[in-house]
Amino acid sequence: MNNFESVKGKVAIVTGASRGIGEAIAKCYAANGMKVVCAARSQEAGEAVVKAIREKGGEAIFVQTDCSSKEQIKKLVETAVAHYGRLDGVVSNAGIGKGGTPIHEYEENEYEEIFDLNSKGVFAGMKYGAEAILKSKSKGGFLINVASIAGLLPQRGQALYTATKFGAVGMTRAAALDYAEHGITVNAICPGYTQTSMFDGIPKQAMQFFLKDCPAGRLGKPEECADLALFLASDMARYITGAAIPVDGAVSAGHMNVISWKHPEILQ
Repeated sequence: MNNFESVKGKVAIVTGASRGIGEAIAKCYAANGMKVVCAARSQEAGEAVVKAIREKGGEAIFVQTDCSSKEQIKKLVETAVAHYGRLDGVVSNAGIGKGGTPIHEYEENEYEEIFDLNSKGVFAGMKYGAEAILKSKSKGGFLINVASIAGLLPQRGQALYTATKFGAVGMTRAAALDYAEHGITVNAICPGYTQTSMFDGIPKQAMQFFLKDCPAGRLGKPEECADLALFLASDMARYITGAAIPVDGAVSAGHMNVISWKHPEILQ
């Protein structure tokens, strides 16, 4: 089936759904007939996303959730199952980015904050999500973790963030082995420089660095990650599991170098 008919009716949780990549995934899922449980800390922003989905004919509910709390994620999963009667997938997208400093300048509370959300939150989403998907006897179950290219390629000044994203990729790959025989796919999406609120108001010099560092010469769009999340939720991706897929304009492909074309006239 080379289309997205297979996702229709699937019930999926998307964390961090109030903005950025999470919002784009939630809207993409709903637009393709999925029933979406949007989770985020901000009730106002989360309910606005649900309202936008419903106005376009989609089906969604909002559950206010602090995804650094495994108890709240457990309740989130229980609420999703109670409302829709089943669960087919979880997209663990909620995360926080702290960095730009050498590791000795981090404080212990910063370590706890970033690991609670980026690591423990992902673990809880997979744990309680997998349990509910198995109990639902889903025929197309999936777990998707939104990691980062920092989970593939360490970045200067991002020691803690990098550690959590490497951990997310590692959990993804191990869990893929756990659930392969049970028909649940487990994959990670690894965004590069993506146009989200994280880039709002950054200095011009910093933006120039990001654009220069990206071989594609631009920031990614949240919708480009959402398109991949939709594919991974569909039957077209049932044999893809344990993958960590960059959406990064070739940032993680390797180092840029100086080249010269023998026949540049092809570009004219």
